[in-house]
Amino acid sequence: MSDHAIVSPNDTVRVDVENAVATVTINRPDSLNAINDDVVTALIEITGALKVSKDIRCVVLTGAGDHFMAGGDVKRFKRKFEEVADDNESRAWFNSILERIHIVVSNINDLRMPVIASVKGAVAGAGFSLMLGCDLVVAAEGGIFTLAYCHLGTSPDGGSTWHLPRTLGMKRAMEIALLGDRFGPEQALAWGLINKVVPAADLDAEVAALAVRLAKGPTMAYGETKRLLLDSTDRDLSNQLHAETRSFVTCAMSDDFRKGVTAFVDKQKPDFKGE
Repeated sequence: MSDHAIVSPNDTVRVDVENAVATVTINRPDSLNAINDDVVTALIEITGALKVSKDIRCVVLTGAGDHFMAGGDVKRFKRKFEEVADDNESRAWFNSILERIHIVVSNINDLRMPVIASVKGAVAGAGFSLMLGCDLVVAAEGGIFTLAYCHLGTSPDGGSTWHLPRTLGMKRAMEIALLGDRFGPEQALAWGLINKVVPAADLDAEVAALAVRLAKGPTMAYGETKRLLLDSTDRDLSNQLHAETRSFVTCAMSDDFRKGVTAFVDKQKPDFKGE
């Protein structure tokens, strides 16, 4: 699949491809990029295409305007209550929304290339969950993080209850989920939720430089490394060692491994092709 095949089916999400980096931008700035049906439809198609792409070697997920994502479209939820009196119909509607959002989360989790979240402003609800599903996170100063679901009287979605305990431990995960307090990027960094905090004016440049660096790396090896780390908590040491052997041997058969070994011995910089 070539780069030009990574396109959005509607204008609620933009995709820009340059130098093997696909920048996926949630494009509802007037609604703080709140996720709705069209956004989910676009993200399903885009992330599905990325799963089979051989050309894209890094993905950046971000939001248009001043915010990353303020969660779900709560105003749409209220309208749905007003439009539908039947509980079974409402249940089916919400079930469909969650199933589709979770396709996006699963697709992001399955991507072989690194995924960077570039976040600013509001990072709330579903936006918080999507951020957790990315491999690396760079945040602008002055942002606000909150899981927030408890304030709506519901439980979290988007994989946040899977990622939070694995990232922070159970007590901190409970605190974030049950209290729904707001906190800044400095606290998120201290807790290990994000990787770096930068001035807002520098966010795009910092993320672009990181994305280019990763896009020039050994994409197959990155994919194997991601899978090893993500699956490690479900394995004992013996099974993890077997998995490491399988992944290492898979990488050892690649052109990139040959390039890397040769460049190391010859004291040169490897020119990885991602294969």
